[in-house]
Amino acid sequence: MSQNPPLLRPDLARATVAREAARPGQPTIGMVSLGCPKALVDSERILTRLRAEGYAISPEYRGADAVIVNTCGFLDSAKAESLDAIGEALTENGRVIVTGCLGAEPEYITGAHPKVLAVTGPHQYEQVLDAVHAAVPPAPDPFIDLLPASEVRLTPRHYAYLKISEGCNHHCRFCIIPDMRGRLVSRPAHAVLREAERLVAGGVRELLVISQDTSAYGVDLRHAADRGHRAHITDLSRDLGGLGAWVRLHYVYPYPHVRDLVPLMADTVAQGAGVLPYLDIPFQHAHPDVLKRMARPAASARTLDEIAAWRAACPGITLRSTFIVGYPGETEAEFQYLLDWMDQAQLDRVGCFQYENVRGARANDLPDHVPDEVKQDRWNRFMEKAQAISAAKLAAKVGTRQQVIVDSVDADGATCRTMADAPEIDGNLFIDEGFEALSPGDIVTVTVDEASEYDLWGTL
Repeated sequence: MSQNPPLLRPDLARATVAREAARPGQPTIGMVSLGCPKALVDSERILTRLRAEGYAISPEYRGADAVIVNTCGFLDSAKAESLDAIGEALTENGRVIVTGCLGAEPEYITGAHPKVLAVTGPHQYEQVLDAVHAAVPPAPDPFIDLLPASEVRLTPRHYAYLKISEGCNHHCRFCIIPDMRGRLVSRPAHAVLREAERLVAGGVRELLVISQDTSAYGVDLRHAADRGHRAHITDLSRDLGGLGAWVRLHYVYPYPHVRDLVPLMADTVAQGAGVLPYLDIPFQHAHPDVLKRMARPAASARTLDEIAAWRAACPGITLRSTFIVGYPGETEAEFQYLLDWMDQAQLDRVGCFQYENVRGARANDLPDHVPDEVKQDRWNRFMEKAQAISAAKLAAKVGTRQQVIVDSVDADGATCRTMADAPEIDGNLFIDEGFEALSPGDIVTVTVDEASEYDLWGTL
C-alpha cells in the first residue's frame, strides 16, 4: 500500500493494459495512453475496435508489431512528456503510430520524431485504424475473431470512465482544447445509458462521468428527449443513479442548474448508491480580474453563495477543484485574494497548476507574465493552505462510519476510497487489519480511526 502523493498532476489517468495471450500469427498492437480520462476513453475505444478486428493487445513494447501512443497536448510540459513517450516507443519498438491531442500538431511531432509511421488527431478513430492496417495488416481467424468483442478497458474491472460528450464551447484564454477537439458534441442520452448498463452488468461498481464540460451536456441537442431519455445532465444523472452503481460527476461547471443535482446526491447519502455527493468543479481562480483575463465567469462571490447552498442541501457533499497560480498579470494582492477565498470556501479536494504558456493559446500574448520563481512560491503557499484545510477536514472524520470501495488488496492491507475520493486524484482509506476476505470492487462500511493530510485509515 502507498499513501496518496500530494504532488500528482490533477489531470492524469493511468492506463493499465492487461496481458492477453496471442494465438500464433496473430498481429499484436501495444498502447501507451497519456493524459486525462477523456483520452483514456479514446484509447479504450481504439483497442476495442482493433481487438474486434483480430488484433491482440500487448502491455509491453517487446512482441508488439506496432505501438500506438495516445498523446496529451494540454500543457507544454505535457507535450514534452508526450514527445518523450514517443521517443521511448521508437527506441524500444521502432514502429510507432501517434494519435491524441498533440496529434493536432503533426509537424511538431514529426519535427522531433520523423520516423513515426503516422500521426492522427484527437478522437480520429477511423484514421488510427487505417494507420494500424497500413502498418500491421489484420489477419483475423474467422472462427475466433470478427465477432462482437467485449470492450477493452484500461481501468480496473470495478470502475470505468463514461464519456458523455466531446469538445467545449468555452473560449478560455489559457486553453486550446476547443481548437483541438472542437465544439461541444453530446452523445444521445439513450446511448450513454446503454453503455452504462453494459458496464454495470460487466461488474463495474463505479461510473466516473467525464466530458470537457459536464454541466453543458445536451445543450447542442437542445436537451431533446430520444427513446425515453432526455439529454440533460440532471435527467442523465437521475437515470444513471438508478443503475445500482456509484456515479461520480467530473468537470462540472457551476451553472445555476447544478443545484438541481444536489438533491440526487443527498438521496445517495441515505441509500448508499446513486449519484455520489461529489462535485468536481474547475474554478481555476477566485479573483474577478484574474477570471476576466482568463475569459471565465467572474463570479467568485456568487460562487461562495452557491457552495453554501449546496452544503445546506447536502451536508455531506465533497467539493473538488483545480486552480492556476501565476497566471499572466496575477498580482500578489490577487493571489492573496485567492488564499482568503480558499479559507472561506473550505474545499475538500484541491489540485493546482503553475501557469504555462501553451502554443496557440491567447494567454501567451497577455502582458506581465509572472516569473517562474514567483509561480513556484505561490504554488507552495497555495498547496500549504490546501493541505491544512484537507488535514482538518479529514481529522473531523475520525470516529465516523464511511462506505468505501476496495481498489486493491495485497499482503499489507486493502487500499480503498470513500465516496469523497475519485481514483488517482484524491485520497485513499487504508485497512490494515481483518482485510483478508476483501476483493477489489467490494463496497463495505468502515470506522475511521486515523487521518493524515490526504488519507484515512479504518477498520471493518
